[in-house]
Amino acid sequence: MPEFNIWAVLTAAAASFVLGGIWYSPMLFGKAWQRETGLSDEQLAKGNMALIFGLAFLLCLGASFVFAMFLGPRPPLALGLGAGSSAGLFWVTSSFGINYLFERKSLKLFFINGGYHTLQFTVIGLILALWPVPPAA
Repeated sequence: MPEFNIWAVLTAAAASFVLGGIWYSPMLFGKAWQRETGLSDEQLAKGNMALIFGLAFLLCLGASFVFAMFLGPRPPLALGLGAGSSAGLFWVTSSFGINYLFERKSLKLFFINGGYHTLQFTVIGLILALWPVPPAA
């Protein structure tokens, strides 16, 4: 199994999760996201938020772990940022784009969701690149 730093992965997952909370909050894109998805306040309130947030964090953890495996231990900063932004923009966002075209979802929703995931993977790559290398034993 390739080397990875568990603390960097956990920190990247937490940062990714917090970023999502801010991104989809009413301070930024929450109201527009809600309008574009057609979800009412009542529908959102009916959700099992503990389960939703718990699973969302596990998915952030999985994304951070697999990205750490992809980048390898202590990637250079340019690789962390470049691979992160590329993965978010060209893997995740372009995949959304294909689905959104066939599902007739709005361009605004595409930019909201794609923007989050592009920034998410850029932040994950940044953290993985900047995490200090532990001293040799």
